[in-house]
Amino acid sequence: MKIYTKTGDNGTTALIGGIRVPKNHLRIEAYGTLDELIAYAGVVRDHVTNEELSKNLIHIQDKLMVCAAILASGNDEFYEKLPKLSNEDIVWLEKQIDKMEEKLPKLNKFILPGGHPAVSFCHVARTVCRRAERITLSLYNSTTIPELLLKYLNRLSDYLFVLSRLLSREFQAIEIPWQTSL
Repeated sequence: MKIYTKTGDNGTTALIGGIRVPKNHLRIEAYGTLDELIAYAGVVRDHVTNEELSKNLIHIQDKLMVCAAILASGNDEFYEKLPKLSNEDIVWLEKQIDKMEEKLPKLNKFILPGGHPAVSFCHVARTVCRRAERITLSLYNSTTIPELLLKYLNRLSDYLFVLSRLLSREFQAIEIPWQTSL
């Protein structure tokens, strides 16, 4: 099978189920941003040395693929055949956040991203996650998609923030608090 089909040369692409839409359609923007997030989660995973965190990131990439598939489905018949998110997926993220926070000092100021490549990439992933959440919310407001997807993205951005702090600690990077000049 060839990677190129030439069917998108006119600026359209097919959703799962065959419906063709413009490549700048909100649904494509939403799952395209998730694709970007999946890639950044892979970059973070490539930088972590902790096996458990690496496995967690693979798990998250899998769930993001589920989210992308849900957004790419333009047909109820095909949607029913897709894997689904569940409340347990959100609970899993919350448990991971709690577990990481137990190892971290309390935070009472904003921190500037950086200090180690893994930390920086984690912050980039977090901001891409927030963008995916905003685009998905716009889609949610105009069509039917599961609300659970919004909750998952919201919790995932929290997870990525806490992960960035844990990675700062593991790599002995200094967290620089933001000092307002006001």
